[in-house]
Amino acid sequence: MKDKRTYDYYLIWATAVVLFAISILCIAAMFYFKVTAVQLMAPAQKAAYMSGMNTLMAPFLIALILLLGICVPKRVFPPQWLNRFAGFLVLTAVVISLLNNIKMGLLVVLIASLALQIIVLIMAIAGSKKLHFERKGYWVRIGSSLIHLALILFVLDLFLHKHQTLHLLLFWTTTSAMVIGMIFCFYADTVVYLAKKIGLNNFKSSVPNDDCRR
Repeated sequence: MKDKRTYDYYLIWATAVVLFAISILCIAAMFYFKVTAVQLMAPAQKAAYMSGMNTLMAPFLIALILLLGICVPKRVFPPQWLNRFAGFLVLTAVVISLLNNIKMGLLVVLIASLALQIIVLIMAIAGSKKLHFERKGYWVRIGSSLIHLALILFVLDLFLHKHQTLHLLLFWTTTSAMVIGMIFCFYADTVVYLAKKIGLNNFKSSVPNDDCRR
């Protein structure tokens, strides 16, 4: 139990550090864009700016995608299979990157993580006891699943930002999943209480008897 908690602890911290770095980079890029008036530059300078930003962002996106590729499967697979699955996923990404390009390899990992996370969300909504969570609670598990889904969609949106319609759909889906997920995670008891107050007596309790791990 101690080893699994230690593994989760470092995984959470690694994800938080990578997301923090991406946030700082995005904020700095917005200020730089405004101060230097990139929109008024010649097309070649704009292209150089975008290429430079993509180069800076690439290592953090790669790290985040690989972390998600490990984090999501641990909800479904037992610990002894987790490292094998993660290794298989990384190997698949490397092979596809060599045969095609690194963007395609990472996109495969991202799509695999997305498909698996949707399965996790459906199982969480169904109340499955086969999922591995660290926190107790039906709504907490759904909230955690929605937050992870939002993170995957956020990264996918970065890949597909040039498709305007799809970008807007992914943006609002990401925002909705993140907000609802946080409400379920941090205010599960309040959600249950308010639902019962308005007459939804069949609303599930936030703390069922099963003991799952987040």
